[in-house]
Amino acid sequence: MKTLRNTYRLLMAASLSACLSLATLSAMAHGDVVPQSVDTSTLPQLGAKWLDNNPYSKGEAHTEALRIGSSAYNQNCARCHGLEAISGGISPDLRKLDSDCMSLGDETKKLACFQEINDYFVSTVRRGRARDGRVYMPPFEGILTQEAMWSIKTYLETRREP
Repeated sequence: MKTLRNTYRLLMAASLSACLSLATLSAMAHGDVVPQSVDTSTLPQLGAKWLDNNPYSKGEAHTEALRIGSSAYNQNCARCHGLEAISGGISPDLRKLDSDCMSLGDETKKLACFQEINDYFVSTVRRGRARDGRVYMPPFEGILTQEAMWSIKTYLETRREP
């Protein structure tokens, strides 16, 4: 009888541990996410027309965009895509977003590849991603400005895998 009680206690403890682990994973995954607006007032304002390329990749505003993008990423993206853009497997690893482009030797093809990735990035962040009625990424248009989105892209460019 004592062995049966001990076995029961072990099973209950293991079950409770598993439930707590699942609850923790669920909380760290998608969950209820409230997008956060981003203050980009210290960056050159880009206007209403969406640009085709990241204006903050180089130049004077790069450092400020990187600072803002890092914070904006942590506020809006990290809970799904992982801290420092290192995915835990739930969402795409954004360090690899343009890894196919990096390996191209032909400069023209490389630039075309980066352009395609920029188009995909902007489209995804603005409109989100859904499949079969399930939202895989919420739309951020109306919450994040063009300046904020390009700042996040600036941050991601510094996180590329070698």
